[in-house]
Amino acid sequence: MSLTLRVLAPDKSVFDSSADEVILPSTTGLIGILPGHISMVTALDIGVLRVLKEGKWNSICLMGGFAEVEDNEITVLVNGAELGSNINPSTAEADLENAKVELNKIEVQNNSTEKVKATQNLNRARARLQATKS
Repeated sequence: MSLTLRVLAPDKSVFDSSADEVILPSTTGLIGILPGHISMVTALDIGVLRVLKEGKWNSICLMGGFAEVEDNEITVLVNGAELGSNINPSTAEADLENAKVELNKIEVQNNSTEKVKATQNLNRARARLQATKS
């Protein structure tokens, strides 16, 4: 028995295939989903979704959204998503360093609105880098 996983972003279908196990980055922590899991809906944080298929783990970088699990089908609706295999690790690492520098600059200025944006950019950059490391 396997799961069917669909990851949908507003502009594209990022993943639509079977999976043996899925790990979701929910807002309350990581949630592992195996075949036969109870029905549920959960909010997703910016993070990395992990998919086990045929003994190999794959990563998908998620930019927050929701997931529904029902009858061995997982539907993930997100603001944005990217397959880890499509992310250049060097670019992702540079983006993370730039996001850290930007956040440090804003913390000195003490601008709360800009700090929230910079923190989100840092979280996105961190997730993209993590997704490159299956």
